[in-house]
Amino acid sequence: MAFNRRTFLRQGIHFTTLLAASTLSASSLGATRLARVSGNPFYLGVASGDPRPDSVVIWTRLARETLGTTLSRNEPVAVDYEIAETANFSTIYRKGSAAALPELGYSVHLDLQGLGPGKEYYYRWMIGGEVSSVGRTKTAPAIHATPESFRFGFASCQQYEHGYFTALDHMAKENFDLIVHLGDYIYEESWGTENIRFHDAPEMYTLDDYRARYELYKKDPDLQNAHASAPWAVTWDDHEVDDNYANAIAIDEQTPEQLLIRRAGAYQAFYEFMPIRLPSGRQGASMQIYRPLQFGTLMDMAILDTRQYRSDQACRDGMKTSCDQHRDLSRTLLGEAQKDWLFGRLRNSEATWNVMAQQVMMGRLLRRNEQDEEMYLMDIWDGYPHERDELLAKTKSS
Repeated sequence: MAFNRRTFLRQGIHFTTLLAASTLSASSLGATRLARVSGNPFYLGVASGDPRPDSVVIWTRLARETLGTTLSRNEPVAVDYEIAETANFSTIYRKGSAAALPELGYSVHLDLQGLGPGKEYYYRWMIGGEVSSVGRTKTAPAIHATPESFRFGFASCQQYEHGYFTALDHMAKENFDLIVHLGDYIYEESWGTENIRFHDAPEMYTLDDYRARYELYKKDPDLQNAHASAPWAVTWDDHEVDDNYANAIAIDEQTPEQLLIRRAGAYQAFYEFMPIRLPSGRQGASMQIYRPLQFGTLMDMAILDTRQYRSDQACRDGMKTSCDQHRDLSRTLLGEAQKDWLFGRLRNSEATWNVMAQQVMMGRLLRRNEQDEEMYLMDIWDGYPHERDELLAKTKSS
């Protein structure tokens, strides 16, 4: 379909409120309990994320086509869960039910409260006689604990078409305390000319488009295994919405209004498919995902968003020589509120390590053109040198 303002707005994306399903039981929402489903509803796997000393989010998403007439009635569905301290579930630590909401694509985000600090747990989901695969998760150490070590891995830029996710299979076997994903979990369009597997649809614009792309990626067994192996902390970069977008500014002919409508669908799909803890009432094209995770006195992790609040890339984007816009001291990658929050955490942190989980290269990328002039890649921190200098000065003084 040709993309223009009229056809885009006709898609009718609704700014669906992201309800805090994690705080609501299935019974409180009047969720339907299904005696049977027509197939395996858990084929996208299980996941956990955002560990705290006393809680962690566990996630799954039901395959809509297995829900029968409930789907046509657009009703919440009750999903049972079990938590154990061993992988064989010989003793059930806790069990209950949560609601899979149709407005969130029948995804479930359950914030498990009252857990022990620094402890390993196993979880699984059940509905209509079907049982999910088992996930392993782990809570953060107590706030004042002094762990000697903490093992985490990170991933980013997993373009489905460019290769298989064998690195994620290796991560699944590492028994990590945490896996951090720094963005570009999906790609909104095809890239490259020698791809070894292929997206099943063209570029995405609507909520349903983004949902379908996440489903394609989530079906990958290596990605599922990595999610089931440890809690994740996730953030986004540009390809979860559109290549090199900056706040409400696109790199092509899309208007800010069009991009914000597109962004609303993309952000909702991100939430639906990620084991992420969000405040209630987040909606539309604005969704705060910068947040802290603390792991005793050893590490304070700030998960950042360098895409949603940034000034537009300078000098028309790309690899360029400097220009007046590039040298403008008012330009920002983080946005004022996020920068104040981050600088405040760095200023007050007593952790041994302060880790920033963020999306783009911070170090200087050294390039010169044929005239021997310095070049700057405007999409990374090189394009925002004043704010980078501020941040580095803050880290030295902390």
